[in-house]
Amino acid sequence: MAVTASATHRAIDAVFRIESAKLIAGLARIVRDVGLAEEIAQDALVAALERWPASGIPDNPGAWLMATAKHRAIDAMRRSKRIERKHEEIGHAIEADQQAAAPDLEAAIDEDVGDDLLRLVFTACHPVLSMEARVALTLRLLGGLTTEEIARAYLVPEPTVAQRIVRAKRTLAEAKVPFEVPRGEELAARLSSVLQVIYLVFNEGYSATAGDDLMRPALCEDALRLGRILAELLSKEPEVHGLVALMEIQASRARARVGPSGDPILLLDQNRALWDHLLIRRGLTALARAEALGGALGPYALQAAIAACHARAWTAAETDWTRIAALYTALVDVTGSPVVELNRAVAFSMAFGPAAGLALVDTLVSEPSLASYHLLPSVRGDLLTKLGRDAEARVEFERAASLTRNARERALLLERAAACARASVRTD
Repeated sequence: MAVTASATHRAIDAVFRIESAKLIAGLARIVRDVGLAEEIAQDALVAALERWPASGIPDNPGAWLMATAKHRAIDAMRRSKRIERKHEEIGHAIEADQQAAAPDLEAAIDEDVGDDLLRLVFTACHPVLSMEARVALTLRLLGGLTTEEIARAYLVPEPTVAQRIVRAKRTLAEAKVPFEVPRGEELAARLSSVLQVIYLVFNEGYSATAGDDLMRPALCEDALRLGRILAELLSKEPEVHGLVALMEIQASRARARVGPSGDPILLLDQNRALWDHLLIRRGLTALARAEALGGALGPYALQAAIAACHARAWTAAETDWTRIAALYTALVDVTGSPVVELNRAVAFSMAFGPAAGLALVDTLVSEPSLASYHLLPSVRGDLLTKLGRDAEARVEFERAASLTRNARERALLLERAAACARASVRTD
């Protein structure tokens, strides 16, 4: 019996993780408060945990959860007396849900679910919140992650994450942020924030900023799922498809990026037979969708086009570095980012030689925003090595190792510094 109950609880947890975003989104449309919507959704989960082990999981668990949550939403609104103010707006629709037959109820639950999810995405990623709060709230409300899971993923204390989420919900309520999809010019500005949050989540999974592991695949999967949902909901937005394309292609390299002992493997040294060609095809398809919508490519689509150049090359030697350098030049024009400038320098070194790349890198050495960016001395060290300037390269690799917070990267950089030291001794 204990095994059966345990299995049922695991199934309930899986169902809730799948349904929670739609559940919270639908409830937020009713109560106009994201924090309250999440509380009610959690109440519905508790009800499921109490009843389903005895009664069995319903044929349509999402509909059961939504119906239960809607009933609790009515009770909560009545207790707070808000039902009086909102009665004419939503009261009749909710009461109709209560009295409807099961098929009609399921139809009502599915109604506007896409719009509801979009509203929740734009609310969780609202600029009134700090970026850390946006990430935590998005993973909580849309990713279905628990506070403990978010804390573990980002290597921060669980109370810190809990506090961020509580403050974020309070800030949204106090700022009276409307639960809506922005329109017109505001849509473009707000969409940029949404895409930034999703890509930040992906990047933390793809190249962990701290800790002992190079990658945290679960975060990549969460970001990909959110990106794919967004691409279906905003199918006419090329940058959404560009971001999905970029993440799909980058994720395709996951198995080849880490060696048997967990050490990182650089792109040009990876075994391309290990790349996931299904993800590559999906990425190229998403990029084609972005390009087919017309207009100049945005920053995510340009990065996806660069990733596609690598994905199309069967060997590192076949990489079209001249095209990649041109794409990076276009990306610099769009973003003005010093990090992109650094990547462009790498592409130039591959297309036109290490001296050409080093000349570009040297213009970035005094850039304040890159002062603590470990990849700047790492790239400079690599180019100096190719030019035979091993003693200088060793200094750069050691500096890069001192700046990174990732243990795997630090070990690799120190190993390269040691190799440079040995080479410079032989030269002397």
